[in-house]
Amino acid sequence: MSEDAIYIKPHHFVDIITGLGAGITQYDPHPYGHAEHTVAAKILADPDVRLRIELGADDICRPCIHNVDGLCDDTIDTSWRPDAPPAKRQWNLLIDQRWCERVGITQGVQLTARQFAKLLGERAGDISDIYREIPPPRNCERAKNLQEGIKRFLEPREAD
Repeated sequence: MSEDAIYIKPHHFVDIITGLGAGITQYDPHPYGHAEHTVAAKILADPDVRLRIELGADDICRPCIHNVDGLCDDTIDTSWRPDAPPAKRQWNLLIDQRWCERVGITQGVQLTARQFAKLLGERAGDISDIYREIPPPRNCERAKNLQEGIKRFLEPREAD
């Protein structure tokens, strides 16, 4: 695969596919300036778009106002779970590491969005341990939407 791949954190891809399962097919620009709307559009439009797994700042993060020298300075509210990491970048890295371990990928691996979605379909399983710091009711909805998103994303399309 070439260097024109989309650099993406595993949880960002999972979030896009989970959003698809919840019926989200288009994203609006965000006030933070990140590029979720443009990256999601590319992924949802072409299952064979190339991805490169990135555990640092990815193509969604790059233009974000919270990306400071490649590190996220955004915060998250962890009052709901005191064992959650205190900084958003630590939280994201933890979730990304868990996803990498679950589906068998590492930093720098290149694959298509279709291949990543297939890996998720085969290996995601019970995601409550990936998001163990999140209250179970939220994980149930996330799991349902992820499975539906994988199904929708992998459905044959007219152009396929």
